[in-house]
Amino acid sequence: MSTLVVELDMKEFCQVVDIPPDYVIEIVEHGILEPQGQNPEEWLFDIYSLSVAKRAAKLHHDLAMEWDGVALALDLLDELERVRAENRMLKQRLGRFLLD
Repeated sequence: MSTLVVELDMKEFCQVVDIPPDYVIEIVEHGILEPQGQNPEEWLFDIYSLSVAKRAAKLHHDLAMEWDGVALALDLLDELERVRAENRMLKQRLGRFLLD
């Protein structure tokens, strides 16, 4: 079984996410995305980066957030999802003990 790895260059990435290169550069400068490559002409983005960039652009546009705020909001949303997943797992474990 092989794993399909999709990588997009800067131009393809901007087209798929529908944001200008300037936004992508700012997103990378604020640590929201970490593409492979040394400079924007060499950057390669994976599939996960697509969803992160879309979320970042939506926060920036819809809530008029600065990129620093977007980075913080995304970190907090990721932490919230981790806590929720841990909570679900702990509830399942607890459920097994309560049924015995």
